[in-house]
Amino acid sequence: MTHPIINDLEKRYTAKRYDATKRVSQDDLAVIYEAMRLSPSSINSQPWKFIVIESDEAKERMHSTFANKFAFNQPHIKTASHIILFAHNPKYTRDDYAQIIDADIKNGRTKAENREQAFGAYAFVDMNTDEQGGNEEWTKAQTYIALGNTMHAAARLGVDSTPMEGVDAELIGEVFEKELDGYVCDVALVIGYHDSAEDYNAKLPKSRLAKEQVIQVL
Repeated sequence: MTHPIINDLEKRYTAKRYDATKRVSQDDLAVIYEAMRLSPSSINSQPWKFIVIESDEAKERMHSTFANKFAFNQPHIKTASHIILFAHNPKYTRDDYAQIIDADIKNGRTKAENREQAFGAYAFVDMNTDEQGGNEEWTKAQTYIALGNTMHAAARLGVDSTPMEGVDAELIGEVFEKELDGYVCDVALVIGYHDSAEDYNAKLPKSRLAKEQVIQVL
């Protein structure tokens, strides 16, 4: 099949080694950031925070979060161009959703007189919230929508990426406590440009199950 979307996905792979001399341009970063911001989420809840690690100081802090586990991902931190923490709100509340509705009113999506009516969608949050006010399973799922969207945007720009669930959420929570402000990071995305000499995965053919095995049309 020949199509720009398919071409993006055929070429995209998980980089295993990065070229420390190469950095993603500010123009490309602006596109990637906007793609993250425009990602869809359930009831447009946007229960996330994206923390971009760019400076040497921030990379040193992120590097330290691999002290206890997932050492295989640690080399990416100092060689890749940027690391993005995809953090979710573990206790999304009605006040959080009020910010969304108020933004909708400001942007012309919702009429001011319909503000209270717009809270009807919050029932879906209630369905996914436990007695302690936790809805982390639901909010975390939204970050993966943004993650996939961001990886495709990077691929379109020719930027390599590595999604990492192999991160220490507890240590990240300690090291980046101020920036996270109560949010939790269970997954991160490394972006940059692969090391053509060292990245073994770049040379391997893409392999997926056959369409007939995973897609059923009724």
